[in-house]
Amino acid sequence: MATITLKGNPIHTSGSLPPIGSQAPDFVLVDAALNDVTLATYAGKKKLLNIVPSLDTPVCAMSTRRFSTAVKDHPQAVFLMVSADLPFAMSRFCKAEETENVIPLSLMRSQDFARDYGVLIEDGPLAGITARAVIVLDAADKVIYTQLVPEIAHEPDYELALAALRG
Repeated sequence: MATITLKGNPIHTSGSLPPIGSQAPDFVLVDAALNDVTLATYAGKKKLLNIVPSLDTPVCAMSTRRFSTAVKDHPQAVFLMVSADLPFAMSRFCKAEETENVIPLSLMRSQDFARDYGVLIEDGPLAGITARAVIVLDAADKVIYTQLVPEIAHEPDYELALAALRG
């Protein structure tokens, strides 16, 4: 369990992020076409997982836009935006914000991803959705970078995450 804050108030997650050097847990998430996707869907690519509570919040929207602009500099990678939002809402957001070069993925069918990656918020007003985190995987799905953002209302460290993709 990790402790983070929401506007200064402590809240807790279900566990810890996967350790650097470990094999990433497989997952089943839902894409914009309501298809189940797994790590194997993106086999052979580096992966940046931008895990957010909801794209429909200012900080989540900022991080999605920021990572969307970085995609062109990382053709060997896919940028996965993971949230509890429904795929329809995520697609509308990406179209409206012109962030179609990132891939929105939803937890709508299961919270297993959030539990397995240690980001499920267990208490407080956001219980049941994810904390803000960034995880970078290499092409073999080994964890090469993690950040659990300590204050959910803050942005992640973009430069360190993007440097891990280059590394």
